[in-house]
Amino acid sequence: MTSSKPTFSSLPGDLSAAEQDMQASLLAALSTGDGQRWGATLKFENLRIMPVALRLAKALVEAGHDAIALWPDAGAAALARRDAPDLVDRIHDFRQWMKSQTDEPSEQVLLTVMPQPADYDDVLAVCEGHAGPVLMLNGRLEDAAVGIGSVARERRRGFVASWQQAYWLEPMEAGALQRCFPDDWRIFRADPDGYRQIAMLTNRPDPETLSAVLAGEDPDGLKQQLGNVDRFLDGLRN
Repeated sequence: MTSSKPTFSSLPGDLSAAEQDMQASLLAALSTGDGQRWGATLKFENLRIMPVALRLAKALVEAGHDAIALWPDAGAAALARRDAPDLVDRIHDFRQWMKSQTDEPSEQVLLTVMPQPADYDDVLAVCEGHAGPVLMLNGRLEDAAVGIGSVARERRRGFVASWQQAYWLEPMEAGALQRCFPDDWRIFRADPDGYRQIAMLTNRPDPETLSAVLAGEDPDGLKQQLGNVDRFLDGLRN
C-alpha cells in the first residue's frame, strides 16, 4: 500500500467528487495508524447510502486493505450482496460477523454502515472484539440515553468520544461545514458567486459557533456570553 497526503482546495461540486474526497480522507487516516476508529459523514438529504458504502468498500480493497463491510441487519446485508456480487465474501451483518469470529481478533478493516443508537451495543461489541481499524459511514451512536444509569451513560459517552471524524460534509442554507483529514474543520459561506471559506477550526464547531461564524459574529465572544448566562443560571439554582 502506498499513501500520500491528499490536498483539498474547495468544496466538491457533486456527490462523486465528495466520495472521492471521503475515500482519500479515510485512506489518509488509516495510513497514519493514529487511532482505530474513524468516521465519515455525508449529510445530504435523501442520500442512498447503499451504493456509497459499496463504492467505499471497493475503494478500500483496491487500495490494498482487507476490508469487510458490516450492516446493522441481515436484510440490508443481503441487499448489499445482491448489488455487489464481487464483494459477497466481504459483506456481513453485525451478528453474523460476531458469530464468525475466533478467539484471535482480526486485523481487517471493518466498515460499519449507518449504525444508529439502537445498534450501539452491537457496534461496541464489534469494536471490542476487533484488533484492526473500524470505520463508520453515516453513523450516529449518540443517544439521549433516557432510562439508563449514570455509569452506563458515561461509558456510552466515552465510547462515542473515541471516534475521530476523518470526513464530514454538511451543506446548509447559509454555507457548508467540511472536514477532510488531515486538514482541520472548514466553514464555507454561501455567497452569490459561490461558496467561500471563511474560517478554519481545530475542532468541530457546535451549532452556536457555526451560526455565529456564518453570521459574521465573533464565536469566542458568543461563547463568553453563553458562559455568563450559564453561570448566572447556576447562581439562581444555588
